[in-house]
Amino acid sequence: MSLTLRTISREQHLAYIQSLPSASHMQVPAWADVKAEWRSENLGWFDERTGEMVGAGLVLYRQLPKIKRYLAYLPEGPVINWFSPNLEDWLQPMLAHLKHQGAFSVKMGPPVIIRRWNAETIKKGIQSPDVKRLRDMEADFIEPRAFEVADKLRRMGWQQGEDGGAGFGDVQPRYIFQVPLANRSLEEVHKQFNQLWRRNIKKAEKAGVEVVQGGYQDLEEWQRLYEITAVRDHFRPRPLSYFQRMWTALNTEDPNRMRLYFARHNGVNLSAATMLIVGGHVWYSYGASDNIGREVRPSNAMQWRMLRDAYALGATVYDLRGISDSLDETDHLFGLIQFKVGTGGQAAEYLGEWDFPLNKLLHKALDIYMSRR
Repeated sequence: MSLTLRTISREQHLAYIQSLPSASHMQVPAWADVKAEWRSENLGWFDERTGEMVGAGLVLYRQLPKIKRYLAYLPEGPVINWFSPNLEDWLQPMLAHLKHQGAFSVKMGPPVIIRRWNAETIKKGIQSPDVKRLRDMEADFIEPRAFEVADKLRRMGWQQGEDGGAGFGDVQPRYIFQVPLANRSLEEVHKQFNQLWRRNIKKAEKAGVEVVQGGYQDLEEWQRLYEITAVRDHFRPRPLSYFQRMWTALNTEDPNRMRLYFARHNGVNLSAATMLIVGGHVWYSYGASDNIGREVRPSNAMQWRMLRDAYALGATVYDLRGISDSLDETDHLFGLIQFKVGTGGQAAEYLGEWDFPLNKLLHKALDIYMSRR
């Protein structure tokens, strides 16, 4: 298949995404409005023979201080046939185009999963003194084609980026946790939860915890809980304006793209979460909770409601996003994987982010600049 690449309209881009089973929420056209500090462009790949669009990509451009050169970033994209035998026919025109646009370096995140580990395997790993990381254990599923993709990228001159750890910040997580929903009943999903999760869901029910959906007007209340979480977990919170922009941008594109949930007890909101929906893929995106009321298990109740809602939407996967790959109980991010493993889902490892230095000197300068931040 011979391909051509060109800039497309947002409408064309959205129509293409809507024709797929799913794509990353960071590859929908409206994500450009969420990332307002970046310039953006929508790219389309076309089959020359039929004129049909066969791939799309959202590119975000970040300008270097003082000069008109850009870092071009395709988060969790582009949305192309990654297993194509002639991958260079997809990526070479993209690099040429981005260079022409003034990019000195390109960063992308192929949405390709290499390995998966089931919850049972991870639990055994946590109990084993020899296992420190997910990669120390044999995976339950391996995608051999993913290794071919990595080999092809290296041969083309792409360099594997730094690991995103748990995905806090602007680097996308290499390891994530998902609950598969396709061809399973809700009863089966619930049965796979560990005892503690099932007990906590029951506890919340008995205590009268209710889970409700909020709207744009409730984002200030979300922000209150989120900032409490940021202090407790030592991270820098995003401002309220970011979530307001996210809500407006995503729900203007599709009224059911972003949802907000609260778990409350006796009229007091104890925890909150944002949920994102693209086709059959549903993400638990941001979470927040107060320091009080933990004994009534609001977070478990909220996750169970969100998972049920994802199921009702016909989702094939409920995605709990980033985890660290560390299974060491002394690691400060261990609690995160422990909480998510309780859902009985799977840890998955992506190919990670890849860089292509179009201008080696500027790329090196950016590396130095980023490492000092």
